[in-house]
Amino acid sequence: MTDSDKCRSPIQSTFRRCVIGGERKDRSAPPQVTDGAIAFSTLSSLAAVLSDENRRLLRLLRELQPRSLTQLSEHCGRKVPSLSRTLRMMEGYGLVELKRVGASVVPSAMATRFLIELD
Repeated sequence: MTDSDKCRSPIQSTFRRCVIGGERKDRSAPPQVTDGAIAFSTLSSLAAVLSDENRRLLRLLRELQPRSLTQLSEHCGRKVPSLSRTLRMMEGYGLVELKRVGASVVPSAMATRFLIELD
């Protein structure tokens, strides 16, 4: 067993297909997520959403399975309002699920691995 295997969560990571060049008529419209694939209009938009920091955040969500944004904030060193904005953006792309449980918001990663297709 390798060190990376020891750190893996028992939850299987889900692949998410990312298509670059998918058409979005209205840039203010939410991203198109169809058949598990996310359409990005440009490579730069994909790079912004799947930045190193955001992918680290997805892995941290998978490994920690935090019970609140506050708990996640303590582990990643980011303030809750900043985390909340990032996670809501990622939720719009189908990468994260945010569930309200009582007074807390519980984040979970919906995808941690990606297959990029250029259209």
